[in-house]
Amino acid sequence: MELKTHLKQHRARLNLTQEDLAGRVGVRRQTILAIEKGHYVPSTVLALKIARALGMKVDELFELQGEQEKAP
Repeated sequence: MELKTHLKQHRARLNLTQEDLAGRVGVRRQTILAIEKGHYVPSTVLALKIARALGMKVDELFELQGEQEKAP
C-alpha cells in the first residue's frame, strides 16, 4: 500500500505557501515538500495538525492506494 496525498492541492486552494503551512504546524518547509512529493509519511500527530491547520479531515488529505476493501 502507498499513501496518496492531496495536500498540495488543498494548500494551494487556500493560498498558503509551504512555508506558511510549515509555520502553522511547527515543522520546516522541507517537511511539507517531502510529504507533498510522497517521500515522507507524516506521523499521526502531524497529519492531524496539518488537517486542523487547513480546516479539513485527515482522510480528505491522505488516502491509502492499493487498499483492499474488506466486507463488513
